[in-house]
Amino acid sequence: MTDKMIIGRYIPGNTIIHGLDSRMKMIYVFLFMILIFFCNTWSSYAFMLLTVLVIMYLAKIRFWFLIKGLTPVMLLFIFTFVMHLIVTKGGPVVLDLKLFTIEQNGIQQGAFIVLRLVLLVMISTIMTLTTSPISLTDAIESMLRPLKKIKFPVHELAMMMSISLRFIPTLMDELDRIIKAQTSRGSDVTAGSIFNRLKAIIPLLIPMFISAFKRADDLAVAMESRGYNASNQRTTYRKLKWKFKDSLALATILIIAIILYLLRN
Repeated sequence: MTDKMIIGRYIPGNTIIHGLDSRMKMIYVFLFMILIFFCNTWSSYAFMLLTVLVIMYLAKIRFWFLIKGLTPVMLLFIFTFVMHLIVTKGGPVVLDLKLFTIEQNGIQQGAFIVLRLVLLVMISTIMTLTTSPISLTDAIESMLRPLKKIKFPVHELAMMMSISLRFIPTLMDELDRIIKAQTSRGSDVTAGSIFNRLKAIIPLLIPMFISAFKRADDLAVAMESRGYNASNQRTTYRKLKWKFKDSLALATILIIAIILYLLRN
């Protein structure tokens, strides 16, 4: 399970994408996600997918490694596609199953929505794989710094988001150990009917919650023992520096938007 869960993980590297400013990457991903929602043709989705593959190549992330990371959310993709097949109507009838019909618009809209979700997950995962949690925290705090004037807890929010993101792979590793422990005792969460599988999940959730609370308590004690106080003015060891290459990389989003506009029309 742990080899299939890459959301929240960070892979150190010395690539063009790794060397970009974390603030630029967050802005880029945010704008890219907005552009994804403007796709409405096969050519526009193909172009956005090609763009993601180019970014993935520049970050030296293996294609199948990233695709394997989509496995935990594959059930969501399948459910979304099936729901569109049943609910969305319009166009020629492709298949008549008496209880409901599958029409051309349902297939197209289902495929578009699934492609949209895949692109969203892929581009956000690439950002987390190439940006350390500390850099993400510094980027969030830097971008939300103007909100400090209205007494908004910017540092606390950034720290909370960073810790939550970092805990995803940690908890997945813990879940993997619990599953192996339960399997060694004769329990198998992957066998039997759906009801039996859901019933087998309960013995996993209890130790998972206990482990999560214990880790949170250990983290709080460690931070407190080191004198951490969020209200104090803190300096950062790593300074964020916006360079010319960051501006150049951000400018490519404008080129993508222009090409996408042409493909939409």
